[in-house]
Amino acid sequence: MSKFVNNNGVLISSESYSIMAGNRAHLYGDGLFESIRVFKGHPINLKQHLNRLIEGMKALQMVSPPNFDLHFFEREIQALLTKNELNGSAKLRISVDRVAGGTYLPQSNHIVYFIETEELIGSAFELNEKGLEIDLYEDLKKPINFLSPFKTKNALIYVMGKLSAKLKDKDDLLLMNDKLGIIESTSANLFIVSNGVLYTPGLDLGCLGGTMRMQIINLALKHSIKVYECNISPQNLLAADEVFLTNAIKGVIWVGKYRSKTYTNQVSQELVKFLNLQWNLV
Repeated sequence: MSKFVNNNGVLISSESYSIMAGNRAHLYGDGLFESIRVFKGHPINLKQHLNRLIEGMKALQMVSPPNFDLHFFEREIQALLTKNELNGSAKLRISVDRVAGGTYLPQSNHIVYFIETEELIGSAFELNEKGLEIDLYEDLKKPINFLSPFKTKNALIYVMGKLSAKLKDKDDLLLMNDKLGIIESTSANLFIVSNGVLYTPGLDLGCLGGTMRMQIINLALKHSIKVYECNISPQNLLAADEVFLTNAIKGVIWVGKYRSKTYTNQVSQELVKFLNLQWNLV
């Protein structure tokens, strides 16, 4: 955590009280967030993150302020990065919460926002040297509904999945929807590679509408790699040549092992190169 945070447009110490009593995200999970990677002091893919944030606010019937646009957040973010003396690599988190008031029925649909930063290392996306070892999370299923694509603050399935992964001594676990299709991991979207073709769960199956997921799909198509959105089963994982995960902070994360199956990372390596070239990081 950096020294300062942006609390609804005011830069304050991160050690001060920053969430008022009655905050609805704290009480009811009534909010959204976006995690954004910063390289060389520049937020990566900010426009797509804000598009998803605004769409999520509409889904939650929140009132978007008229100034909530790309230029507004560029100014707010840059002011915070400068205050925290972050001109290299960092992680940004933008939170939007419905204003305090009411119980399950809000008194207002207006919002407050919060931006925080965390310093990271690295000047480009890098593929992990050791492949992740993963398994399935079967205790809870993610429902398919109109909130599935968004990063809401109702995130207990991801928390419990992380705890289960730790108990199983795995790097991550894959979540399933309520139709038993595999849709994502506890912190990333899922891709498998078979015979040079990418397969990933579609948004209609309940996975998060990841900004990095869409970047990777577009980059693959740009470089003549076929991509299909479809249901992924445990049998598909065992038949795949390669499995990788994607999120906005780490980019592409290759999976080395699922149960008895091991994987290569040739396509993952190529996609990391394409990703860095797209953002002029190399």
